[in-house]
Amino acid sequence: MPFDRVIGLLVGSDRITSTSVDRHSHIYPGTGECNATVALAGAKEMDLAVSAGKEAQRQWAALTVDQRRDALIDLADVVHEHLGELAELNTHDYGVPISYAGNAIMVEQFLRHFAGYVDKLHGLSTPVSGSPDLNFIEREPYGVVGVIAPWNGSLVVAASCLAPALAAGNAVVFKPSEVAPLAALRLGELCIEAGLPPGLVNVLPAAADGGDALVRHPGIGKIHFTGGDQTARAVLKAAADNLTPVVTELGGKSANLIFADADLDAAAVRSAHQGPLMQSGQSCACASRILVQDTVYDAFVERFLGVIDAARIGDPLEPATAFGPVISEAALTRILSVVDQAVGDRAGELLTGGQRITVGALARGYYIEPTVLGNVDNGSTLTQTETFGPVVSLIRFSDEAEAVRIANDTRYGLNAFVHTRDLNRAHTVARQLESGSVWINQGSRISPQGPYGGYKHSGAGRTGGLEGLQEFQQVKNIRIGLG
Repeated sequence: MPFDRVIGLLVGSDRITSTSVDRHSHIYPGTGECNATVALAGAKEMDLAVSAGKEAQRQWAALTVDQRRDALIDLADVVHEHLGELAELNTHDYGVPISYAGNAIMVEQFLRHFAGYVDKLHGLSTPVSGSPDLNFIEREPYGVVGVIAPWNGSLVVAASCLAPALAAGNAVVFKPSEVAPLAALRLGELCIEAGLPPGLVNVLPAAADGGDALVRHPGIGKIHFTGGDQTARAVLKAAADNLTPVVTELGGKSANLIFADADLDAAAVRSAHQGPLMQSGQSCACASRILVQDTVYDAFVERFLGVIDAARIGDPLEPATAFGPVISEAALTRILSVVDQAVGDRAGELLTGGQRITVGALARGYYIEPTVLGNVDNGSTLTQTETFGPVVSLIRFSDEAEAVRIANDTRYGLNAFVHTRDLNRAHTVARQLESGSVWINQGSRISPQGPYGGYKHSGAGRTGGLEGLQEFQQVKNIRIGLG
């Protein structure tokens, strides 16, 4: 699906193809070939977007709550009509198999959920100590918020941030990565087609300089950043100039605990898909540390490797494909070097994978075999550093206490997974795990009803649920003297 034109930024209702910075040649990971030329935003374009956002936000705030609610429902309807198109663009963005079309469906789900909050954004009235005064506590929008998405999740971040930000009354400047901007730009167009005020959602692909300009812009009320912890430090430093508040959703090195009483067949399937298979391990939710109780270690490994071996590797646009490429040649080289170092350091036993796939048409793309290392030391670089590729480690544990200790022995804390039939153990272990989300007998299933975010170096703040809505609201106290 090559594109025969330069893909422009979306500012207001305008597509801007001539900008102040260079364009980006978008490479489709499935073939290694250029399939689009994308205009990028710099400081000038970010300023235009913030100005457009301010005007649109005033129009948005002037609508009644039922009008804003219905507008978001209309947008959800339009998104529903274009789910297939968004899923295909998402695949072109970074090579995620189209079978994972749930990324597009999430946009519709979050819009419908948060549309229901628009006419229910209740404040509070509380008594005041020693006074008969009337005391109101209200929540108001920030105005224009900036949302920065990573290349591996523009639609996921659009779902979890655009919906609550708009429901709270804000306008949004959305910056997808220049590496994967296609689906986000189309979603921006759908916002206009659905009747939202032009400029309420602006979509500006940009590299680091454009992102820095967005974060430093004095007209931005708040930043929501999703990405790696190193980039997060730069974002926080840049935001400090204007004291702009920042929400961060960062990386993970998630532990997946397999207890002896678990359904091993089901655990093997979930672990394979939550680990190396889903998005080729290129996910902050990747369960890359698989902790298995000693007594069932060999039995689980046999099942786990069988699931991986049966996974169909191929063109991400084919519905039957379960495992696709990594994002780029540079990523492929980096990931293979991580595996080579782990093997060279004897951090674990290579059980399968560890090579580039060079068979047939796959040789043109950036394909790595799903890679599993067994009997890995949790203190190794492999288990303590986010690989962001289809590489997982198998670690033995003897009892519940050791499993929790190993699971928490990381600077990250985004997700954790527990497989057990023991309800008491499930509750007990979940409460001991230092993680923003704990998934029992299932994979990561982000929903609009549940808050999602991290502990420790995995970030601060939440998306989803009431907590996610409140991230896009600021609190005002109004007191009326009645003395």
